[in-house]
Amino acid sequence: MTPKNRILVLFVAGLIVLTVATTMVKGRDQSLRSLQQSGAIKIGYAVEAPYIYIEPGGEVTGAEAEVAKVIVKRLGIQRIEWRLSEFNLLISELEAGRIDAIVAGMFITTERAERVSFSEPTFHVQQGLLVEAGNPNQLYSYKQIASLPEIKVAVISGAIEESLLKKLGVSDRQLVTVPDALTGRVAVETGTVDGLALSALTIRWMAQQDQLGRTEMAQPFEQDTLIQNQYLGYGAVVFRQEDMQLRSAWNIALKEYLGTPEHLSIISPFGFSAAELPGSVTTQKILSQP
Repeated sequence: MTPKNRILVLFVAGLIVLTVATTMVKGRDQSLRSLQQSGAIKIGYAVEAPYIYIEPGGEVTGAEAEVAKVIVKRLGIQRIEWRLSEFNLLISELEAGRIDAIVAGMFITTERAERVSFSEPTFHVQQGLLVEAGNPNQLYSYKQIASLPEIKVAVISGAIEESLLKKLGVSDRQLVTVPDALTGRVAVETGTVDGLALSALTIRWMAQQDQLGRTEMAQPFEQDTLIQNQYLGYGAVVFRQEDMQLRSAWNIALKEYLGTPEHLSIISPFGFSAAELPGSVTTQKILSQP
């Protein structure tokens, strides 16, 4: 056998081994079947209305929660065991196996994709800013905040807004982390910060629920070019990377459901509309951005 043929044989043998190994891994992935057999899926969440929150009676609800309930039923899983956590701890909880999925209005990012796997997008929102009533500092964009070093802005711990602001040039000393939107609102009202970075949808929801207090949405708010060009603001359900069976089945059910009259009727009470649908943008396309 010539050296050239020997290399070719070794290359083909390597491909076969790789194919067999991949098939074996897929064959061992029983992530959906095991949940169907147990009858329950443990879903982790952090309170952030209108994506997901707890009603006074204790029921977990919100646009993302209600969609998850439909998909879980379609996958043949009998019930959801909801597990409340702080937002910035959810991925660690998933990796540790204490939950099976995350439903928390979590945005798709390349940084998170290094640790977890995302479903196809379930929604798309634009960014916003909560400011003191009257907007005394005349703040109308995240980029503007970067040019005003004396301005301080609150961000929810672990949320996408923190990384967005940093990419736009906002310094660490300008940022103040808070555990949730209502705590951030109080920080704005008391003058601890000059604004709270949130999705525009969240601020609209707070207004609908009469939760703005002495604050308001900064308007008109300019969507920065960086945000517009990098497919930011797309949310999804989150899984462990090895749970391919569960993710694939969830995506199939999701594709059949998103945008249907039933779907729109379920999310509309939470301020969502067809304008918040992800359209044709895929998770792969989002993660391929530089």
